[in-house]
Amino acid sequence: MTELWRLGAVTLASRIRDRAVKPSEVMASVLARVEAMNPTLNAITFDLSDRAMEQAIAADTLVLGPTSEQPLLGVPVTIKENVDMKGLPTPNGVAAFSDIVATEDAPLVKNLQAAGAIVIGRTNTPEFSMRATTDNPLRGRTINPWDSDCSPGGSSGGAGSACAAGLGAIHHGNDIGGSLRFPAFANGVTTIKPTTCRVPVFNSSAAAERGPLAQAMSVQGVIARHAADVGAAMQMMIRPDPRDPNCPPVPWQGPDLGRPRVAFTTESGGYDIHPELVAMVRRAADILADAGYDVVEVDPPPVREAALEWFRAGTTEMQVTMDAAIRTHGSETINRIFGWYYELSEILDRDGYITALADRTRLQRDWNLFLADHPLLITPFLMRPTYDWNYDAESLDNVTDLFESAIYSTGINYLGLPGGVIGMDLVEERPAAIQIVGQRFREDLICDALATIEDANGVLVEQLWDREHIDA
Repeated sequence: MTELWRLGAVTLASRIRDRAVKPSEVMASVLARVEAMNPTLNAITFDLSDRAMEQAIAADTLVLGPTSEQPLLGVPVTIKENVDMKGLPTPNGVAAFSDIVATEDAPLVKNLQAAGAIVIGRTNTPEFSMRATTDNPLRGRTINPWDSDCSPGGSSGGAGSACAAGLGAIHHGNDIGGSLRFPAFANGVTTIKPTTCRVPVFNSSAAAERGPLAQAMSVQGVIARHAADVGAAMQMMIRPDPRDPNCPPVPWQGPDLGRPRVAFTTESGGYDIHPELVAMVRRAADILADAGYDVVEVDPPPVREAALEWFRAGTTEMQVTMDAAIRTHGSETINRIFGWYYELSEILDRDGYITALADRTRLQRDWNLFLADHPLLITPFLMRPTYDWNYDAESLDNVTDLFESAIYSTGINYLGLPGGVIGMDLVEERPAAIQIVGQRFREDLICDALATIEDANGVLVEQLWDREHIDA
């Protein structure tokens, strides 16, 4: 019999709904897995297991109908330590913030819990959630389950590691430059970075509102092992909340396009892309073609321009909104990395910043016109293999390499487009993935395409469990 911790959210919810298994039984299996694996991984950094088991036992007596408002009843989830949970700290990887306690649940936490999900713990994030790996002086370093020398990604590295190790079915994260998709790539799992403003956002613990570009690029999402689980969680999380006036009431399911036209590209913007990642993009394209999608090789508008603008305008805004706090409360490591960010970037003056934000609309228009004809686009994500855990702290050259290899990450954030990542195979013995970009608010199309690839390719982490790369 398959151990319950190995099952995905949709399967667990179905079995609980059919009364084939109790929420407390699911919770006992997952918490035993956490107890066995997390001391090594340090993915979950704030333990809520006692409260979670109490909630699971209470859920044992509930009977759900087919139209229940709690479609995720009893499903174990984690929440990243940079989003508010009422009565708990929101340290964001910073020791000086460890006593900041939230007075309200963030909208996504409220929505997941209203759907019946049970939070088992909080996951690790780097300082200020602004690194491509996950380590901080407050909680320590998170380990990638497949290779202790390998980064778990950032900033949602705790979520990615927990997901790959089976420490729950759904793991919240967020993404302003790749912070959902880097961990999905590095740990071999699945995520969708949604469209700008798709999931409502509010942190009662925040000292100030985010900058305008951060509001335009930062999104909330989940990491899971199955595409269907990402979709099931996202459908709950997108419910509007009056605390976020920018979240549109757009339904999850858009107009039926059948099997839409899919473009694919391996254009690298001048980066020396790894040949196995090129082959992975082509394999994903072949899978979708075999499944009946109309697949064509067509290069989109240049993503490198959007990525460069992310870097120029983004670092300019970060210098205004974050620099004082980083200098005051950040470690020597994060200050060194931010120094390299500034060195690599052109810090804009007022006029330059305003002009850059205005011109963002032109870039978005070009991509919207392309995606009108090709609703989905398969791209590389990271164009190099997963890097070592401290790679970005070692040199300016390494930081340059990460940004150059990740133009399909930051560029998509700057455009505000949704992008899904699915782990497909190992490259140089470390997990790797492809990305599918979609039309605005068509995460459903991305999710369907990811599920099609998953059906043909298999679930990478489950294959790795079976190969005994991790204690299963």
